[in-house]
Amino acid sequence: MEKTTGEADIQENKLKELSPDLLNTLLKDHTTSKEGKQCNIFWATSDYEPLGKGYEYGSQILPELITGENGHVVMPRVLKHRDTQSTRSREMAEVFTPSWICNAQNNLIDEAWFGRKDVFNHEVTSKDGTHSWEINPDRIAFPEGRTWKDYVRENRLEITCGEAPYLVSRYDTTTGTFIPVEKRIGLLDRKLRIVSENTATTREWLEAAKDAYRSIYAYEWQGDSLLLAREALLLSFIEYYRNKFSKDPQIKSINHIAYIISWNVWQMDGLKGVVPDSCGERVRMEPSLFGTIERREPCEGCLKNDLTKHNGIYCIIKDWRATDKATGKKGKRIRFIDLINEKA
Repeated sequence: MEKTTGEADIQENKLKELSPDLLNTLLKDHTTSKEGKQCNIFWATSDYEPLGKGYEYGSQILPELITGENGHVVMPRVLKHRDTQSTRSREMAEVFTPSWICNAQNNLIDEAWFGRKDVFNHEVTSKDGTHSWEINPDRIAFPEGRTWKDYVRENRLEITCGEAPYLVSRYDTTTGTFIPVEKRIGLLDRKLRIVSENTATTREWLEAAKDAYRSIYAYEWQGDSLLLAREALLLSFIEYYRNKFSKDPQIKSINHIAYIISWNVWQMDGLKGVVPDSCGERVRMEPSLFGTIERREPCEGCLKNDLTKHNGIYCIIKDWRATDKATGKKGKRIRFIDLINEKA
């Protein structure tokens, strides 16, 4: 019998047991957090409001809301009620792509990078019309002038990522079928395969894996899907390490990867580059001869369709290769829209 996500996934209770700080890290929103005060990603969906206080659309996702007796509140889309799936597809354009399509599109990215087809696998269509793939069992060879480290450090971004099926493929998001490590096809999966093929010691593997995670980015509007994406990336780290060394990584390594993920997979309105629902009309009270006048100011960015003029909270990410002038260390905080402008 094939495993489903319910059998394969470590739930929030188990993550909390693994490390008390782990879930807090995975819930952190770096854009809105201040020194000494953590702010978490928020629900950004009304699906959970029937559960009561703390589950409202604009409420932050807190560990106690999704652990203990609430340990199964956040579920992958395939396990959600069909009415909920339909509503989210209709209202939020939430569509999850079958793994074979993710694989086909990821193959095109690698074909362009390597200069040849079928680098990691080749697509298969069975007689009944179902699609799958067969993994290339050979060690991956690199084109002249490029190394395995170049591939691991190549930046990749999944937009409106949902549960991040293009980055990691622990399970097929449309069926819930668990996918073994050896058959995975995500962009991060491919990097971690390369890491495992080209390192021998745990130290070498961990350093290369950190580079892989620093090069993978994704954003999502809805908080529950974002948390599931972050969890999937973290669990993949544990599973690939276990597959390579037949043991689990140390807790400090798991926490460090969770920290990278919390920066690189973030909550954002992808059309505006701001925290969801932070942009809009502002009301300002101005004094007058007869008291005060209410003045409404629309968002200039929305009016002019100008990405740089929104009055919302612009999302902050990390450029891990740039040096922060304030600290002298690698890892510069940067607005996502500024990174786009630099690359344009």
